[in-house]
Amino acid sequence: MGMLNEPRDAEAAETEHDRVKRCAMGHLERAFDDADSDGVPADAFAHVALFTALTTLVDCFGENAVATMMAKIPEKISSGDYTLDRTLQ
Repeated sequence: MGMLNEPRDAEAAETEHDRVKRCAMGHLERAFDDADSDGVPADAFAHVALFTALTTLVDCFGENAVATMMAKIPEKISSGDYTLDRTLQ
């Protein structure tokens, strides 16, 4: 038997990965809400959050890896991957 926090299989690992992402999203949503309560415009906060995210990713993975990842962003935006209230047909 493995350690308590060690996933038993790929499905368990994905479930844990999803849980961590949901938790992180909750923190970010609260930060956006707090900024809004303080009168910070959403677009200004989003720019700072994006800058912070990119600098963190560069620190973790390096400039080339992040540049490669970011090269895919225009296509993802155009295909609606970041549009929350779109209608799928």
